[in-house]
Amino acid sequence: MYATNVRELKKNPSLALRHAREAPVLVLKGDEPDALLIHLDKTLSDTTTGLRPALAASLFRDGLMSLGKATRISGLSMSAFIKHLGSLGIEIARPDETTAHEIQDLSAWLS
Repeated sequence: MYATNVRELKKNPSLALRHAREAPVLVLKGDEPDALLIHLDKTLSDTTTGLRPALAASLFRDGLMSLGKATRISGLSMSAFIKHLGSLGIEIARPDETTAHEIQDLSAWLS
């Protein structure tokens, strides 16, 4: 998936449109996703196939969905979805959230 920001999209919209022929293009406003460009000459099933991983990655990144559930929505295998997340720079481990709870649980168990 290609990602661009609003400024680059204004400078060269043709580049984003060329990339959209291959896969959905994520448009960022600042560091946050703002829009998704999808090439409309593809069949609806091709569009859905490209959109599902993008939507699932967004839901997982925002913490709205577990990795397993996002994988099922994406339509990819677990390993393919993890690679997809990696290509987008989305980490699957969230140590800040998980570690504190695990340490607290472990401390209580060790006492």
